[in-house]
This record gives sequence, structure tokens and C-alpha cells, in this order.
Amino acid sequence: MKVPKRLQPLVDDGLVDEVLYQLMSGKEAQVYVVRCANQLRCAKVFKEAQKRSFKQAVEYQEGRKVRNSRRARAMSRKTKYGQKEQEDAWLNAEVDALYRLAAAGVRVPEPFGFVDGVLLMELVADSNGEAAPRLDDVTLTPEQARDYHGKVIADVVRMLCAGLVHGDLSEFNVLVDPEGPVIIDLPQAVNAAGNNNAERMFQRDVDNMRRYFGRFAPDLLETDYAGEIWALYESGRLHPDSKLTGHFVRDEGIADVNEVMEVIAAATEEERERLERQQDAEED
Repeated sequence: MKVPKRLQPLVDDGLVDEVLYQLMSGKEAQVYVVRCANQLRCAKVFKEAQKRSFKQAVEYQEGRKVRNSRRARAMSRKTKYGQKEQEDAWLNAEVDALYRLAAAGVRVPEPFGFVDGVLLMELVADSNGEAAPRLDDVTLTPEQARDYHGKVIADVVRMLCAGLVHGDLSEFNVLVDPEGPVIIDLPQAVNAAGNNNAERMFQRDVDNMRRYFGRFAPDLLETDYAGEIWALYESGRLHPDSKLTGHFVRDEGIADVNEVMEVIAAATEEERERLERQQDAEED
């Protein structure tokens, strides 16, 4: 096929020898199957910001660290330079997540490089060497559903132990190769410890998997891995090999508002007294 304009620099630099065909076009990127020497790989071409339907929501970016202070200041000021830096940071998030998760043992496509908004990575293939299907495109037996669900949950745990929450996990973001599920699409990956929305997103990710696999194995609908895993994470007891039961009893108790207000009032009074002592010391 004709080489797309965004892939031409990779062809010119010898990173890609041939563009074979377009694999998919999504809300944030187009993916092509390319030949690199004697290997087939994927080239994920991210769409320009104004052409993407997946918005860089603040809730996803909260807690992401920017190493360069100048870049951080520019991004916060929303200048033209800052917007470009924010865009670059968003695009690099998937590359960083892939390397981090691969090192943590999570089944994700192996990344090979990121050039001018194009991510070159492993082609997840089926037993015939063709592009592997999405989870949404396969029919499972109850036994397969339980097996795949268990593997996804194990990867979700490894991901959380590595400090990340997928943030948009569903049957559309999981491929199935001969060894089972492979998690894809991570530009919106969330910092688990630094994002106030992380728990809610984690719950949604795990619930999406429960609902999907529950179509084939209804017993999975009775599980609550999200609550169990997050409770272990919050208490510092979650490990990649943590034994899970799928059962969790949620605290349904009603918060004592009066008690909370009393604590706030006490803290306010304590701060007032501290300021008065400080003022008296300064006057002396």
C-alpha cells in the first residue's frame, strides 16, 4: 500500500521496510501492520489532538509527574509551547507505560520505539501469524472465560503493583493470542497513588472485565475482585502473587457527619490557637 505521510520518516530512516495494510482506525490512533526486516510489527500513528475524539481529560492526567520543571510550568500556563509539551507528554505516556508494565510481567505488546508520534511495537498475532482478534470478537466456553478472566485479573494486579491503572479497560482493549489475553491501549494510564480518580477507574476497569466474562461464565458476576484488590493495595498488602478470593464485604455504614464536623471544628480551633501563639511571640 502507499506509505502514509506520518510513516514516511520511519521508512526513510530504515526503521520500517514496508507498510503492508491498515489494521484499525480508532478514536485516538490508526494502526498499521508493517514489515521491519523479516518481522511483522505494528505502527500506531496517534492522531493530532484536534482530530482525536478521546479527550485528554484532566482526571486522567492528574498525578502524572513531569521531570523537567520548565515543561511543568509551561504545561500549567496553557501557552502554545505548554500545549505542545502537554501533547507530547500524553503521547509518551503509553510508551512509558508499556516499558514499565512489560518489566512488571504484564502481558502487553513489546514496544520498539517512539518516533514523531508513531509507536512501533510488537504485532500480537494468532496461531497463523495474523493479527490477533480483540476479546470482543471471540466466543468463549465457560472454562475459557474463567481462565482468561483469571489471567486479566492477575495482570491488573501486576499493573497496580507497578503503580498504574489502565483507566479504559474493556473487551475492546484486550487482544487474544494463543497464550491468552494481551492488554493494549494505554495512553490514558493513571497514576494509582497520585490520582484521586484512580480507585473509581480501577473499579470500572475490573467491573468491565467481570461483566464481559460473565456473559460466558455467569458465576463470575457474583465476584468482587475490584474491592478486594483495592483494599489490599490501600493497606500496603498487595503483591503480584497475592492470593485472591473474589469476595469482598463492603462497608455500607453511614458516615457520622456530626463526628466529622466535630473533628473539623477541633482542628480549626487548634489552628486558631496556634496562630494566636505565633502572633504573641512576634509581638514580644
